[in-house]
Amino acid sequence: MTLRKFAGLGALLSIVMPGLAMAADPVATPVLNSGDTAWMLTSTALVLFMTIPGLALFYGGMVRSKNILSVMMQCFAITGLVTILWFIYGYSMAFDTTGMEAGVVNYNSFVGSLAKAFLAGITPASITGPAALFPEAVFVTYQMTFAIITPALIVGAFAERMKFSAMLVFMGVWFTLVYAPIAHMVWSGPGSLLGDWGVLDFAGGTVVHINAGIAGLVACLVLGKRKGFPTTPMAPHNLGYTLVGAAMLWVGWFGFNAGSAAAANGTAGMAMLVTQIATAAAALGWMFAEWITHGKPSALGIASGVVAGLVAITPAAGTVGPMGSLIIGLAAGVVCFFCATTLKRKLGYDDSLDAFGVHGIGGILGAILTGVFAAPSLGGFGTVTDIAAQVWIQCKGVGFTVIYTAIVTFIILKVLDAIMGLRITEEEEAVGIDLALHNERGYNL
Repeated sequence: MTLRKFAGLGALLSIVMPGLAMAADPVATPVLNSGDTAWMLTSTALVLFMTIPGLALFYGGMVRSKNILSVMMQCFAITGLVTILWFIYGYSMAFDTTGMEAGVVNYNSFVGSLAKAFLAGITPASITGPAALFPEAVFVTYQMTFAIITPALIVGAFAERMKFSAMLVFMGVWFTLVYAPIAHMVWSGPGSLLGDWGVLDFAGGTVVHINAGIAGLVACLVLGKRKGFPTTPMAPHNLGYTLVGAAMLWVGWFGFNAGSAAAANGTAGMAMLVTQIATAAAALGWMFAEWITHGKPSALGIASGVVAGLVAITPAAGTVGPMGSLIIGLAAGVVCFFCATTLKRKLGYDDSLDAFGVHGIGGILGAILTGVFAAPSLGGFGTVTDIAAQVWIQCKGVGFTVIYTAIVTFIILKVLDAIMGLRITEEEEAVGIDLALHNERGYNL
């Protein structure tokens, strides 16, 4: 009997003691989650796919045949340039949290330090994420793809008239002074300026789309109109490319939005669903608005509507429900249609491929409506209890991004114009950038 008691006590201790030891250790070792890692690897590839070849084809098809290679090459060159700058200092500027404290505004509320320059300290064993579940190297690469596509979007505003050399320098400086700080202010966590304000931006409404759209508007105004605009016809030379590119953007955007959950979880699943609904609604909204206004629906119109819906749902993808996404999508399709057509004609600016009309306007609309439809009372999944207060916060975030981006972009462009010149010559513009600057043709017939 005594032996049995000791045996029973030993068994009990063998069960209880490990639990007591775990309870005594408040810091559990983070364990990599293979499912989350696989999803983030996939999302990273999808977002890079959005720029090359997605955006390259989307923009390439909309320019004239003599400029197709220039637009595609700009997308590829930006991909290479931003990758290296992200490695050297961009990731550190955007996501290093040294010196940050929730509720305290200091230098590091605006931009990160260089503590992680050249990706210092990042090894195969480094893990990150909401619960430290996937390699930090994957997070670095994932965010790098966002940093790549944002300046590439600006290309659409000044297509067919900026020098390639000036474009490279502009994008490098703009990435440093505009993209990295805005990304830090929104996404770097407690102590970040817009983050502490409570601005909701799940996947890049302010960081990517408003940022790129406003920069594009400033760029096209500083460079001036293309020769012959708006009296000379400048129809897209290959809408087949544009539709293929739009399709690639649509598919790749699931990595953009659902991937921003940073885990293979319910938030990612809902983000994927609302992205699909909003994009479909915007495509139809633009198509019917054009059909009613101009008498016929166009392929370019529905492709543009697709992108408008993708843009508008981006800041809201992690917090709105299906009904909210439907309304956001419809609104984006109709509003962006009128801004890219009627508004552009009335104001007379030459936004070549409607970077501002789609990304700028769509981003602003989506950011503001996020404050409405993130509320659980309207089917959202956010923590918004006071819609009016959240809409005001969203408007502050939009206003800050617009003002900061516009001013800094204008200064960069004016300085570069004084130093090296921004615009190609009239002769080069007549010949086409492909032949004049790259000594190549997109088509050799």
